[in-house]
Amino acid sequence: MLSLNNIKRSTGATKNRKRVGRGNASGHGTYSTRGLKGQKSRSGVSNLKRLGMRKQLLQTPKVRGFKSLKPKNQIVSISALNTNFKDGDTINPEVLFAKDLIKSVNKPVKVLGKEKLALKLKFEKVQMSASLQKQLAA
Repeated sequence: MLSLNNIKRSTGATKNRKRVGRGNASGHGTYSTRGLKGQKSRSGVSNLKRLGMRKQLLQTPKVRGFKSLKPKNQIVSISALNTNFKDGDTINPEVLFAKDLIKSVNKPVKVLGKEKLALKLKFEKVQMSASLQKQLAA
């Protein structure tokens, strides 16, 4: 009967790893299959250099610069708020998404603009420009 304790690998399925530099009796001693002298025979030479991939690696174009993991703000203008809302409305990402002023509820929202805010609005979970904060404080 076949069970886990009597399963055997078929012959030739596994091969022992070549153990290099373990003495002359191993058959791979002295120069350890590296040959005599030269850059490739010494330690500290990267495989990329030895395999001739260094030139190819240097030729491939790389993406330059830095990409922040912090999401960019979605911008809503004061004029858009003036046209789409009434007095006493609450402004939050869900409402702005429903009115199609932003693309995502999960990304941060910032209200920008130097125009006058004509309405009395309440803001929740929304960042504001300094000029808008001054208008609300006054």
